[in-house]
Amino acid sequence: MIHKPADTAHEIAPIIANRWSGRAYDGNQPVSQQDIIKLCEAARWAPSCSGEAPWRFVVWNKFENASAWQKAFDCLAEGNQHWAKNAPVLILAASEPNFSRNDSHNRWAGFDTGAASVSLCLQATALGLVSHQMGGFAADQLRAAFSIPEQIALWSVIAIGHALPESALSAEQAERELQPRQRRPLSDHFFSDEWHTHNSNTGDFK
Repeated sequence: MIHKPADTAHEIAPIIANRWSGRAYDGNQPVSQQDIIKLCEAARWAPSCSGEAPWRFVVWNKFENASAWQKAFDCLAEGNQHWAKNAPVLILAASEPNFSRNDSHNRWAGFDTGAASVSLCLQATALGLVSHQMGGFAADQLRAAFSIPEQIALWSVIAIGHALPESALSAEQAERELQPRQRRPLSDHFFSDEWHTHNSNTGDFK
């Protein structure tokens, strides 16, 4: 498995530094049902507004139901299909739009579902698996294929699997997978005391 922790400016928890969105999967190695349940359990314990837990996840396991997995795969954008074809598990992250207690609109549903998705991906890292969240998919096609109600918000499809060892990567995969990980500096995104425009130095984090 490729190990390329983030080169952080400040020390962070290893589980966060080690999570990355790989694209080279071992298509012959299944993800165990026990590990899939652990991924779901991690998502279940994410924080949410009023404990609503609006997220809903649909899991497609290629080794358990290849036809259902294929229907989900067919909904991915072509660029994602190019590499996700070897991911044995695809997971749809979706959410209910309203609070269950009074049926009022839950404007935090997407935010909370994102938190649950990150928890799932961090658990994948803890299990030695690779995860990759994709926004490139045909939502209407996915709804039709799996009878998903129109009011359910569809946020991402997450690929899960075991990474190919570095020695097994093709030249194309090696060029993509071994690129250094990069992020913009803290000062672009985090401000002290008040809002600042991009590239403003006053009050920025360092």
